[in-house]
Order: sequence, then C-alpha cells, then structure tokens
Amino acid sequence: MSSFDFEGHITDIVDYPKPGVVFKDITTLLKDPDGFEATIDAIAEHFKDAGVTKVVGAEARGFMIGAPVAYRLHAGFVPARKPGKLPREVRSESYDLEYGSDELQIHADAIEPDDVVLIVDDLVATGGTAEAQAKLIKQFGASLAGMGFLMELAFLNPRQAIAKVTDADVFSLVQVR
Repeated sequence: MSSFDFEGHITDIVDYPKPGVVFKDITTLLKDPDGFEATIDAIAEHFKDAGVTKVVGAEARGFMIGAPVAYRLHAGFVPARKPGKLPREVRSESYDLEYGSDELQIHADAIEPDDVVLIVDDLVATGGTAEAQAKLIKQFGASLAGMGFLMELAFLNPRQAIAKVTDADVFSLVQVR
C-alpha cells in the first residue's frame, strides 16, 4: 500500500449539498499530480497480478480513475454509461437509489466471456452502482477480478451490498467511517 496521504488531500465541505452532510471533495487530490499518480498507481498495484484484461468505469467519475488504471494495467477500458449514451446494442442493469432507480449500460460487444474484469470508481457509498456493474459483468460471462475505489463510505456498509452479488476483492484507498 502506498504511503501517500490520500485522506489528507481530500477536502471536507461541511453542509454540502445539504445541512448535516460532509461532502468529501476528491478534486483537491486529483488536481495534485503526485496525488493523482499515487491514486492510479495504488489501485493498479493492488490488482497487478489479477490478470485484468478490461477495466469498467461508471459514468462519469469512474472514467477519471478507471481509464488511467486500465492504462497502467495494459487493459482495455469499458465505460458503463447511463441509458441513451451508447450508439450500438447494449446490455443493461437497473439498480435502486435512495429515491428511485437508475440504469447502467455497456456495449454488447465490449466484454468477452474470457475477460477478467476490474471495476473501478472514485467512490462506493451504498454499493448500488457497484452491484449493478457486477451483475453486468455476469451477463457477459466474464470473471470479476475485483473492485477498486478511491474512497469508501464504510459507514453505509457498501461491502454488505456488494457481497450479495460477488465475493470478488473489494479494495479502497480511503475508508470513511
């Protein structure tokens, strides 16, 4: 594990977006070249021996972390997008949110059954987006090597939700308790 102080480079914004919430702003970490590099390197290092062939990142912040991790692992990058954003045939997975539901889609030809997939995102909170992505990977018949996150809101117990759909390795650089 990197000795970089990830948490010290994340800014707390009190009462945003509403009173009582402490928003964790990762842009202060990502704007720092050393912080950005350490983030990508630490996630890639953790999964370097997993045989990853594809990295999936969810729209939109998962792109910021997932694409450079894919580059470091010499793997392809597959965007998981909101409905209507991909121009060809897709596979879809719906998931529940606090107030409603959403859906992620991946091009139907983006992942092959022999792929080893890593899901990467900036944040895991309740685990719903991660669950949906894991279910999408299963639709393709591919193996899920794990999930890598910059930050985990551990007090929301996302690992419990994720464990319902996969026993893959869940790795996060910062855990907020």
